[in-house]
Formats: sequence, C-alpha cells, structure tokens
Amino acid sequence: MDTPNEPKDKKPDAATGATAQPNGEAPQSRATGRELIRFTDVTKRFGDLTVLDDLCFSVDTGKHVTLIGPSGSGKTTILRLLMTLLTPEEGTIMVDGQYLTHEERNGKLVKAGERHTREVRKKIGMVFQQFNLFPNMKVLRNVTEAPVHVLGMPKDEAVERGKELIEMVGLTEHLDKYPSQLSGGQQQRVAIARALAMRPQVLLLDEVTSALDPELVAGVLDVLRDIAHTTDITMLVVTHEMSFARDISDSVLMFDKGKIVESGPPDKMFSDPEHERTREFLSTVL
Repeated sequence: MDTPNEPKDKKPDAATGATAQPNGEAPQSRATGRELIRFTDVTKRFGDLTVLDDLCFSVDTGKHVTLIGPSGSGKTTILRLLMTLLTPEEGTIMVDGQYLTHEERNGKLVKAGERHTREVRKKIGMVFQQFNLFPNMKVLRNVTEAPVHVLGMPKDEAVERGKELIEMVGLTEHLDKYPSQLSGGQQQRVAIARALAMRPQVLLLDEVTSALDPELVAGVLDVLRDIAHTTDITMLVVTHEMSFARDISDSVLMFDKGKIVESGPPDKMFSDPEHERTREFLSTVL
C-alpha cells in the first residue's frame, strides 16, 4: 500500500541523508551532512501517465542513496530530471542550495535560463546504462574532453587528472585505445572515470551494469564500491544489484507508481521491510 509523500516541513533523516517517511522510524544517527539535493512537490507526466506524483525527498552531502522498485516506478526519471534531460511539470528541484530549473527574479520563482541551469548542472555527473563514449576519441581524450571544454581546465591539468582516474578504474594500459577496442565492462569504467573527471558533487548511477555480460558486472561494481568507500562524493543510485545496494547505501528508497512507499537503512529495508509492496518487490530480486 502506498504511503503519502513526505510533508513539506519534514526534516531530512540525519542518519541516512534521505528523508524518512511518515510511517518509518529514523535509525540512530551515524553522521550528519548538509542538504545537497531536494525535490519538493515534483510531478512528472508523459501524456496521461504520471511517472512522479508530488514527490518530496532530500539527500545530504556525502550520502549514498539507492532507489529501488519495479520498472516504470519513476527511479530513472529522477536521475534524468537532475541531469535536466527532462523537466518537471510541477514542483522544484534544488542542488546545493540553488534551484535547478528555476531561478528567483524580483522575488518570484521563474523558469531558469540555460546559463543558470548549466552552471548548477556542473555539480552533477551521471553514468548511464549505455556507455555513451565518443567513438572517435581514445580513452584519455574521452575523459579529458569535457573538463577542458566545459570547465575550462588547462589541458595539462586535465590530462594529469584523467590519467589518475583511468588508473583508479584499472585501465592505465588502455589509455590509447578507442572504445571499440574495449570490452563493455572496460567501456563502462571509462564512463565512470569521465563522470568523475568533472569533479561533480553528486554522482548519478543509472543501472550501470544492466547492459553488461554477467562476467563483466563484478569488475564495474568493485570500482564503484571503491569510490563509495574511499571518497566523500554523494551518490544517487538506481540498481537491481541488491547486494551492491546493501554494501554501499546509507539509505534505500522503495518506489512504486511514482511515490516513495518506504525508506530506511539497507539492513532494515532488505531484512525486515515494513510494507507489503516492498516485500513483494524484494521477493522477486533477492
């Protein structure tokens, strides 16, 4: 059964960095961060289909929040809204204290110009299901192109940073190869390095292993675990890899029909969920 979305005056759960739902108890605090992402009364429709329904939630800095739920429940739509690949019909999204698709003018909230949106979006990096690498560029240039041309980073600095990131994802020996010369898992690791090269405050991961052959999944997930455990980057993750979600998450949000039906720390969500819909879903994926 669906529960209502979070009331507007509900405070973020300090233990998980995501807003607790009305029927859930907040676990004991592990760490406290400032609010980095906030969705307020966000509705997204495609024609007559409401994909997100008056959604409210927030994520604190440095937290790792995993979105789970059946296909079509709105999870990927949240990530695409943050990347401004989609825009909401109603509601607002804030990133690091700034509106993403709105801005204040003369005391009123109006649709943001492209320049404002582009500046706020620089704080966000995303790794997609498909790798989306530039096929005509070698690995190193794939990683350095955006920092140079979008951030204005000096080329020497971008190359040094790019080599460090490529080493981090275990691909130093493939610097001078084209994407077509790499396996799917290697291409996805390049995509992760490329996203990190922009020095985002938030990293969005959208089913990043779904397009990979099973034997390649573990390597990509190991890279992401290392990032989660050794950096303070905020992560918003959509995945059906539940063991991975349990390992890296501070909070798990269960979605159904565009609403959050339950949220909590991973041990609670995966071992003793409160809602029947959560139990039904997890029984199909665990």
